[in-house]
Amino acid sequence: MTALTGTRHLVRLILRRDRVLLPIWVLLLAVLPASYASAYTELYPTAAERAAYLAGTASNPSIVALLGPVFGDSIGALTVQRAGLLVLIAALVSVLMVVRHTRTEEEAGRRELLGATVLGRYAGLTAALLVTYAANVLLGLLIAGGLVAAGLPGAGSLLFGAGVALTGVAFATVGGLAAQLTESAGGARGIGLGVVGLAFVLRLAGDAGGSGGTAGKAEWLSWLSPLGWAPRGRAFAGERWWVLLLPVLFAGVVALVAYPVSVRRDLGAGVLPPRLGPATAGPGLAGPFGLAWRLHRGQLLGWTVGFGLLGLVLGGAADAAGEAVQGNEQIADIMARLGGTSALAEAYLGGTLSLTALAAAGYGIQAALRARAEETAGRAEPLLATAVSRTRWLAAHLVFALLGPAVVLAVAGLTTGLAYGLSVGDVGGELPRLVGAGLAQVPAAWVLAGLAALLVGWLPRLSGGAWAVLAGCLLLGQLGAVLGLDQWALDLSPFTHTPQVLGDNWTATPLALLTALTATLLALALRTFHTRNIPTP
Repeated sequence: MTALTGTRHLVRLILRRDRVLLPIWVLLLAVLPASYASAYTELYPTAAERAAYLAGTASNPSIVALLGPVFGDSIGALTVQRAGLLVLIAALVSVLMVVRHTRTEEEAGRRELLGATVLGRYAGLTAALLVTYAANVLLGLLIAGGLVAAGLPGAGSLLFGAGVALTGVAFATVGGLAAQLTESAGGARGIGLGVVGLAFVLRLAGDAGGSGGTAGKAEWLSWLSPLGWAPRGRAFAGERWWVLLLPVLFAGVVALVAYPVSVRRDLGAGVLPPRLGPATAGPGLAGPFGLAWRLHRGQLLGWTVGFGLLGLVLGGAADAAGEAVQGNEQIADIMARLGGTSALAEAYLGGTLSLTALAAAGYGIQAALRARAEETAGRAEPLLATAVSRTRWLAAHLVFALLGPAVVLAVAGLTTGLAYGLSVGDVGGELPRLVGAGLAQVPAAWVLAGLAALLVGWLPRLSGGAWAVLAGCLLLGQLGAVLGLDQWALDLSPFTHTPQVLGDNWTATPLALLTALTATLLALALRTFHTRNIPTP
């Protein structure tokens, strides 16, 4: 038996478990760059229009900080910048995927059962990395193929696709190392996502000082960030193929640390010693709500801070975005449909808050699924064997599935209003308007949280399907109009029905209906959870 014995069988097991979610996230991310290229080709067909857009919007420091630098005014260069967040998303998904199939398996006890068979020491980590690597390579190839199909040059398309893929590979390896450091899957995810966050902050700080393709004084910070390497490959702007070596070398160095650590620690243990809690529980843990608060507070704080920073960036870019599209009727029409108002800056704000609501729905789904995670980990059954009722236990988690999206969207609206108000000299007027616009997105996010709760109560083995629904809503919002889908298809997303309160004419009826739908879903979730077996495998 070798150290890699059983790797092939574990790869097949991972592919079977992720046979739904894996293709969804790969295909969803793959189609976005091609759609952006087609939109830019239609909206900015001439070099003069692209130069005006570059001068007014793409070079705005806030947009550069959020999306990354742009190195030219070609369709390809603008597309690469617009798709800049795909690099961040690939990194996040890669970290979470590797942790899911390594540390989470150990925490659940399944890794120990597999280890009792003929399984090599490196098989578990290698299988998780191989599947994640392969998914990223497939993503990169699909991105390159889509850009070529959209009419962009093959060299730049391949370079950008490879940059996204190798960034995912680099952070997948980070996830593999993080899984060796702590005893809990939550701790491993926290370390991995913390590295992604640090890389994003470094990239943001380095790029914010530059303008367009002009390097700022702090650009060296971007070179320290693995998230800053792919844009600096300069796809469609004098390709630098050697930049692809940086994520490869980074992944190799991290792997050289992760593999020895994986066999020197005890199964189920981590390198970092666990932090011991107090000898007795505090009064806050006397009930199910106190326990739920203890479990959710870290994630709620992290999401709130992240949304606050995002709001500052989006609000700072709004005024420039409105000015940049005033001379282009096509993009003005699209922005007006997104934001529901004739004021282009407000249309931009309405559209970006709609996208922010999709991310907030992700928090709601995550919070609702935490109840299922507690159940599968075996921690719910001992609690429910006491005087704690099933309804109180599940409702405690669902409170955060509803509270979380409301808090993070309110904070996003607050910081967006603050930044935009400062840019136009009217903080007192813009702040309450944009807080209201953020809160108007909450009922749509609640619907997806309610759907996740219903799956936990009724079909727990399919509860992960809530993420597929979120991906579908994102796909409809981003590509529905581009693909010319009928209105009934667009109406399948609850976010289609959110009124744009930044306009002059809007009604609260859709908000009431979405809230009523959420209440119905939650009632059904509590009812079905009350009658099914605990735990359900």
